[in-house]
Amino acid sequence: MTDTAFLVQKPAVGDYSPYYEGYVSAVETDDILGYLVAQKAEIVAFLKDIVWEKWDLAYDEGKWTLAEVVLHTIDTERVFAYRALCIARGDSTPLPGFEQDDYVPNSGAALRTPASIVDEFAAVREATIHLFKNFSDEMWGRRGTASNAGVTVPALAYIIGGHAAHHVRVLKERYL
Repeated sequence: MTDTAFLVQKPAVGDYSPYYEGYVSAVETDDILGYLVAQKAEIVAFLKDIVWEKWDLAYDEGKWTLAEVVLHTIDTERVFAYRALCIARGDSTPLPGFEQDDYVPNSGAALRTPASIVDEFAAVREATIHLFKNFSDEMWGRRGTASNAGVTVPALAYIIGGHAAHHVRVLKERYL
């Protein structure tokens, strides 16, 4: 990536399902790639500072553990990056939703070390950054369907960043 900002117009209402408004509005920049790069460094540093014992704790009965929250964030980024890839490449096949409550108990979080989870987050985010930074203007301008709703490629980038920000905030407020 160059030192200059990579500007992508922030998605407008109608570029994504209203469900994702909180995630999109949480990202207050038109430099989405710069945001994702900076966020990666911030999240990795934040996660590395969490003591090992906290990773297996949930803040309440029936809630995910801290490790499960981070793995959920990783899984979601993968799904949304895949959606962006499909749409950017011109695949007009409607993309299915995914059931996060099926993914989390099957994530194997209790079998993982915090370091392996942090490394996986860093690797997935790096792959996401490379994916987005190599889209042409035409690819950035595409719209598709995911979870029975219209969505644009920029909206997916903003959702990824906003979703991660949301879960970091939850970790700080409820787990630590």
